Amino acid sequence: MGERVPNDVVEDILGQLPVKSLTRFRCVSKSCDSIITDPTFIAKHFNLNLNQSESLISTNAHSGYLLYTTKDENSSPSSKHLCTVVCNNDRTLTQISRFEIPSLFEKYSIVGFCNGLFCLASRDYDLNHIIYLWNPSIRMFKKLLATPLTDEVHKRFKLSVVGLSYNSQNNDFKILRLLSVGPEAEAEIYSLSTDSWRKVVISLESFRAYEPNFGGIFDIDLPCIFFNGALHTVAWTCRRPIILSFDVNDESFREIMLTPNHLRASVVTHFTQHALFKGSLALFTFAQSHAGVLCHIWVMEEYGVAESWTRKYSVPMIWVSVGNFYGCTDNGELLIKNATGLVSIDPESRKQNILAIEDADWVGFMANSMESLILLNGASTFDAETKVVIVSILEFK
Repeated sequence: MGERVPNDVVEDILGQLPVKSLTRFRCVSKSCDSIITDPTFIAKHFNLNLNQSESLISTNAHSGYLLYTTKDENSSPSSKHLCTVVCNNDRTLTQISRFEIPSLFEKYSIVGFCNGLFCLASRDYDLNHIIYLWNPSIRMFKKLLATPLTDEVHKRFKLSVVGLSYNSQNNDFKILRLLSVGPEAEAEIYSLSTDSWRKVVISLESFRAYEPNFGGIFDIDLPCIFFNGALHTVAWTCRRPIILSFDVNDESFREIMLTPNHLRASVVTHFTQHALFKGSLALFTFAQSHAGVLCHIWVMEEYGVAESWTRKYSVPMIWVSVGNFYGCTDNGELLIKNATGLVSIDPESRKQNILAIEDADWVGFMANSMESLILLNGASTFDAETKVVIVSILEFK
């Protein structure tokens, strides 16, 4: 084909194809494999898919994509799968992908996902320095080794939070590993482009203690949300709770103040979690009232401005435990697992929609769905037999 069609034309044609087709075409010839695995082609294909997926958001064709993991009890041994479904405007779901989760990730949980990549980490003391980047579309992963915690350090560090982000300025993925420590919080930043970790010390006013040897931060809340070019997590300092943000472009940390009223919505607060609500940063406070459990939705109408926090809704609901609130769809419906199962709740009408998903042990949501070739050049594959076949065919060609 290279003798009849110029290479740049071949690249343009291949660049329009889906990931599944490109992985097959690697077997056609050495020249095809060389084009598809070239970093420049991978970046070009990624940017094209990213632009297409973002342009679909404005069409309002649906309410985004729901992701969840579930066990397949019919297989032997039982395996877990990552599924992606479209949230249609008529409140039905349509599955678009289903990937088997490798047994290697048995002790790991998905802590972040962005533009076709998934980040997995473990809270196990012996494993919490091992982080994985996983691209299910091409069945490849990359193992990242952060700084392991020694016994001495483990006594000081109470919790670690990991977040995945995408730096649009230089087309790079970054991972933030935040450690809760005593007089200051510490962080490690991983860059996929350099394949390296760097330690960073967070020095913010809220993290400075009143007294010597008294911890400035004592807890960090999951999840770590990527929004507006920054990762966000709730940090409980010795003075007050704040939202700690990390700008992935200039790699700076900032603190976003919470409204002093958001915890006063009722007498007893079960838990508070941050998420996105209709394109804005929001806090969801699940509290006890005389009428039962209420979810108070506080929205930051102007990003970064503490005075713009506004309580939009107070939604009555069945009891919800910590870890069973999964954020919102694009149209603002709350995703919750309660006694009924996995449901979506409209905060305006307060109507509950039972989702046709059973036994989901992890749930996520994203506005745009895309597949990519990221990790194709420089990662490991789960499918060893396929890799051997590809190599054999290429050597024959």
